[in-house]
Amino acid sequence: MSIEDLTSLFELHDMMLVVAGLFLFNLAITGFEIVLDLVTRKERRWKDTVANCFIFCAHQILGLTALASLGFIGLLPFYYLTPLTIPMTLFTWVLAFLAADLTYYWMHRLEHEHRILWAVHSVHHSSEDYNLTVAFRLSIVEFIFEWAFLIPMILIGFNPFQALVALIIVAQYQHWIHTERVGKLGWLDEHFNTPSVHRVHHGSNRQYLDKNYGGVLMVWDKMFGTFERENEKVVYGLTRNIHTNNPIKITFFEFTRIWKEVRRCSSFKGRLKIIFGSL
Repeated sequence: MSIEDLTSLFELHDMMLVVAGLFLFNLAITGFEIVLDLVTRKERRWKDTVANCFIFCAHQILGLTALASLGFIGLLPFYYLTPLTIPMTLFTWVLAFLAADLTYYWMHRLEHEHRILWAVHSVHHSSEDYNLTVAFRLSIVEFIFEWAFLIPMILIGFNPFQALVALIIVAQYQHWIHTERVGKLGWLDEHFNTPSVHRVHHGSNRQYLDKNYGGVLMVWDKMFGTFERENEKVVYGLTRNIHTNNPIKITFFEFTRIWKEVRRCSSFKGRLKIIFGSL
């Protein structure tokens, strides 16, 4: 093994420690917020919180088993096909983070714009509460396809491990912003994804729909015209709320709606439009 290979392994090891540290920190602040809400008797839909925690457990079990390696395996063919190679160094980790953040922006935006992708992502938006457990409310189905958005990163030379870890860091960063406990943060709200910025994203108010897709940086939203500041009080949830705390129904409610519409549609073209068309 060459010196370059050893250096790459150490770089990856260090970044995995960062991911683990972020994960433990996110668990700790979620527990703290729950205790704080209990002590201060802050209004919260506690059944919703319990459902979020059940979904989180299922998400972690699947994430630590077969589906954990699906993304890496899926990206490998593109890694071997491309003639380009970017070594893992401190500088390229910064580049990987920026590329992953841009990737996240477009992945997130497309999940809001296309019906079949929204069926997966709408799970996260279906809570009418806004607290740190909402960050746990993620569809187990996302493991199946989200890795594919990293293909452009692989084709320009990033290692699959580096691309996946960079995207995970972008996702882990966003946990702390799912709270009402932190108000506006001034200039930070203009440049980074903060609680105020992300509350807008979770709003069902007309002016807040399909805004603030960025993972960490707001530069992409400003560049592509989707940035919105928090002005009026945010109403959380969907434009058509699901009114259930059943984790299974929460996970598959939009797929059920799609299936019902497909069954009522008489044309093949119409069915494809229902499934894959724009919202």
